[in-house]
Amino acid sequence: MRRKTLYAIIDTETANTLALNGRLFMRDVQTYDIAIAIIDRFGNVYAVLRLIIDEVFHNPALMTSAYYAKKIPEYVEQINNGTAQLVSIYEARKMVRDLLTEYNVKVIMAHNARFDENALKSTIRYQTKSKARYFMPYDVEWWDTMKMAQDVICNKKSYIKFCEDNGFMTKHKKPRPRKTAEVLYRYITQDPTFTEKHRGYDDIQIEKEIFAYCIKQHKKMRRKLWENDD
Repeated sequence: MRRKTLYAIIDTETANTLALNGRLFMRDVQTYDIAIAIIDRFGNVYAVLRLIIDEVFHNPALMTSAYYAKKIPEYVEQINNGTAQLVSIYEARKMVRDLLTEYNVKVIMAHNARFDENALKSTIRYQTKSKARYFMPYDVEWWDTMKMAQDVICNKKSYIKFCEDNGFMTKHKKPRPRKTAEVLYRYITQDPTFTEKHRGYDDIQIEKEIFAYCIKQHKKMRRKLWENDD
């Protein structure tokens, strides 16, 4: 029997992120929360890692810049009760790579994958003084569920109307439907009150559903991180 194709979906929460003119400056961003799940095309979960990066999480100077620093006690509780593991960035890198090898995963994805790819790379380089340059293996391809959603969800009349009716439009001169994971999940579930938790494990739960929904449309779409950027 042919082995089922499995994917990995990842979400990172970061510190040392600067906002400039409403945009995130990411060059020196440091990751303190990594959640990764092995999934199939339907969003079924086969394995999960929930990792807290010791060097960042226990650096007060860095964590004061975390957007969701108020959630630090929740992470401490997760570490204490064993639902998340406190590890070094080196350990996290090995654990993630071992997981990908175990499930023969060749594609890893995130929503706005450029941010997560950069965050992981920036963290491993800074914390190891560039002894390790890349977090992910060379043979694993990055996909971006935001690009997928742009091509098969954001242009749907029902999605545009949903965003217009609920005030989920951009504030540009020519407003467009927002493409955040939070808004996309609100549309998929038809729950305009849903609020994203902005914790790695919680966020991959909604991002895997966005992926599965996109695949279910059976339409042509961009998938690769650097594919035909807008």
